[in-house]
Amino acid sequence: MTDRLLDVVRRSDMQVFDLGRPMFVGMPQSPNHPQYWHTLPRRHGDSSRADGSSAANDLLVTGTHVGTHIDALAHVSYKGRLHGGGDAAAEQAGGRFMQHGVHTIAPIITRGLLLDVPAALGLDSCPAGYEITVSDLEKTVADHGVRPEAGDVVLIRSGWGRQFGEGTDAYVGRDSGVPGVGEEGAAWLADAEVLAVGADTIAFERLAPGGGHALLPAHRLLLVERGIYIMEALDLEGLGEAGVHEFTFVAIPLNLVGATGSPIRPLAVVGPAS
Repeated sequence: MTDRLLDVVRRSDMQVFDLGRPMFVGMPQSPNHPQYWHTLPRRHGDSSRADGSSAANDLLVTGTHVGTHIDALAHVSYKGRLHGGGDAAAEQAGGRFMQHGVHTIAPIITRGLLLDVPAALGLDSCPAGYEITVSDLEKTVADHGVRPEAGDVVLIRSGWGRQFGEGTDAYVGRDSGVPGVGEEGAAWLADAEVLAVGADTIAFERLAPGGGHALLPAHRLLLVERGIYIMEALDLEGLGEAGVHEFTFVAIPLNLVGATGSPIRPLAVVGPAS
């Protein structure tokens, strides 16, 4: 963020929470996607101009579902069909999805809600493999005094995001399982007609111990059946610690034509203070 923008934020009494994870070689990520890689093909000193100046540049290789990212509707199909009934095999002809690719997601600027489930349940973090139920979600909205409405972005904090710094095995949680909503919780969110949902986990849903990504019913329901975008690997600890539950949510996917997802750096903007 530029100094000028920071000054605008300070003068307007706004707070900005960065919800994106840093991207670095070796960061925790799903084993189902190509790894993130960064290198400098040109380094300072490799060659210099007549005036003594030199330049460096970068090469990035990454999957689009690595780090903090958004899933486009083309990411998941069910029985060969995408959201709206399109044939998945036909839609991907030519190596890109023109119908439901990430380039079709407009910049997102809308009301955001943080549902801090462990805080509402009196826990530090949801246990490994815990399914966040509809009852848990109802208790959380009652505790926070907010309720999802049409067009909102709803972010679910499970507390599992603290595992990000412990490395890939801990964060992915293949053996331990990972907390998150199940199919019923996803349906509860979808019934509110939200625009998108997000979580502090590697996949937006409960992963059973030892199950990995073998079954992802929340993905199927949200992306295929209901047309709701999913964001994953969010850093929600700052919002949770601040007790912020309602804010302006901002996220802009890269304009990757035909891609099934995109890295994002989402922001929660709070204020001006009253």
